[in-house]
Amino acid sequence: MPEGDTVWRSCQRLNEALGGHVLTRSEFRVPQLATTDLTGALVREVVSRGKHQLFRFDNAFTLHTHFRMEGSWRIYPRPQAWSGGPEWQVRAVLATAGHHAVGYRLPVVELVPTVEEHTVVGHLGPDLLGPDWSQSEALARLGRDPDRTIGEALLDQRNLAGIGTFYRAELLFLQGLHPRTRVGDVADLPRVVHRAKQLLYANRWRTEQTTTGDLRNGRRTYVFERAQLPCRRCGTLIETEEFGPVTQERRSYWCPRCQPAR
Repeated sequence: MPEGDTVWRSCQRLNEALGGHVLTRSEFRVPQLATTDLTGALVREVVSRGKHQLFRFDNAFTLHTHFRMEGSWRIYPRPQAWSGGPEWQVRAVLATAGHHAVGYRLPVVELVPTVEEHTVVGHLGPDLLGPDWSQSEALARLGRDPDRTIGEALLDQRNLAGIGTFYRAELLFLQGLHPRTRVGDVADLPRVVHRAKQLLYANRWRTEQTTTGDLRNGRRTYVFERAQLPCRRCGTLIETEEFGPVTQERRSYWCPRCQPAR
């Protein structure tokens, strides 16, 4: 699943291509919007909110989309042909005089009144890359359930928005925290939250995310997707498991020596 920095970068580029321009074509290939036509509407802006995308129009409506595991938006200068996937995977097309924006495999495509955006993103905590970022608010939300594991709490977008399994694994390694550590037992929670923002901010314009500072293949991460490979610090084999609520289990990675269970 794309993480907050990937979605932020996607919305920045969508806004550069569409923002301030009038739609010359709009097409939605989802049942609930099959007859909806936004042609003629001005795209006011495209912004991210955590892992969500919000396309705001001058007709007082907002298009809300989400990538989840496989979705993406691709931008093509007109008249360049689309090349992001087969035609049957297209869920939305927005065009201006200069660009086509094509949404592939989008599991969420819905139109809501702009004044009701809270119905789709109002549950989210402060956005690590957003103008609403508040470390104190994120800490307050995390602290409401001190018995919850830090691994679960960081993935809960209601606490802070933008962290996925990649940043969860890497952040906890850098902080020396086992994923199953209780939130209440984390000695320096403000440092954890601050470093989370640092990591996403550092990668916000990078196509390939890195936490090691090395962009070479196979060298970008400390523990993420490195199960049974030696820890870059101590050589201990990286361990992995899936845990969390049954319906929301996510794979976690850690070094048992650098991140001992307590």
